[in-house]
Amino acid sequence: MKLESFAQARGVSGNEQEVRTVILEAVQANISEHWVDALGNLICHKQSREGGDRLKVMLAAHMDEIGLIVTAINSDGTLSFDKIGGIDDRVLLSKQVLVGEKAVPGVIGYAPIHLIPPAERAKAPDMSRAVIDIGATDRGGAEALVSLGDYVSFVGTWTELDPTGTRTVVSKALDDRAGCAVLAELLTDDYALDLYGVFTTQEEVGMRGAGVAARRIQPDVAIVLEGTICDDLPKPPEEDLSPVTRLGGGPAITFMDRSFVADRRLVDLCLREVRALGIAHQFKSAVAGGTDAGAIHLTGEGVPAVTIAVPVRYIHAPISMLSLDDFDATVQLVRAVLHALEKGLAS
Repeated sequence: MKLESFAQARGVSGNEQEVRTVILEAVQANISEHWVDALGNLICHKQSREGGDRLKVMLAAHMDEIGLIVTAINSDGTLSFDKIGGIDDRVLLSKQVLVGEKAVPGVIGYAPIHLIPPAERAKAPDMSRAVIDIGATDRGGAEALVSLGDYVSFVGTWTELDPTGTRTVVSKALDDRAGCAVLAELLTDDYALDLYGVFTTQEEVGMRGAGVAARRIQPDVAIVLEGTICDDLPKPPEEDLSPVTRLGGGPAITFMDRSFVADRRLVDLCLREVRALGIAHQFKSAVAGGTDAGAIHLTGEGVPAVTIAVPVRYIHAPISMLSLDDFDATVQLVRAVLHALEKGLAS
């Protein structure tokens, strides 16, 4: 399954080589040409099945995942680190990690609860006191295995939960390997479009790759494929707010986030197609976060853009969860939108 192999590949922001190799192997038979730019974006061009001057559409999904980087090798053999991407300190304690190209196993270590004063236990952990423990006993032993600046990825094993029922899976990096896998599936079809499927880099640290790729492609329309916030677990009565998205509720259409306002024509097109297909769908109800659409829509003379996402529980954490029904419905919706765009985008 493409999603599993994509999610399990390691690719912290700025170090996407491994996941890029896995993705290219999966899509190469279905594209006309490809190239990798200076920032590491994998740009896949799929020519129109009918030739001629066609609408140029950019599909984008980011390859990078949140992670850590080694900032010091300490005298006792432990590793100090900093975060890459937005991570809540509270999800880091005792998590298993892999360090550097050799994938050296380690654990994020912190004082046991017995040694934390009661007054501090209700507070967020002081991550300046946390280290990565790789089992080394001194600096020399650690330096034989790892180096300063090594990237650190989380261990989040792919697991299917009741695959015959809920079709729910857990893994690391479903944000945004879910979008990458949707894009890979879409490239198996032929379209009367000049289609560019772009697997972007460094989205988690500022949407850097997408802007570079869009300036090169100069698309007429952009569709960004994401794994988005899903917070549908039970809440206390005083926090009885509607969730941003629900697992099993279908693809989530974004009308606005902190990085862009979706083109209304594309939102309306998504709604027409999802209703025609008769599949569940939802809006991302919170104006929160940002996506590659934020960088793409500002390039050139402006690019109409929309984001369509698979709901993912526990994003920006070492493990995440999604519904394969939502994933399949997202592929179905975006495929229909692409075929509708063969007739052009209404002015």
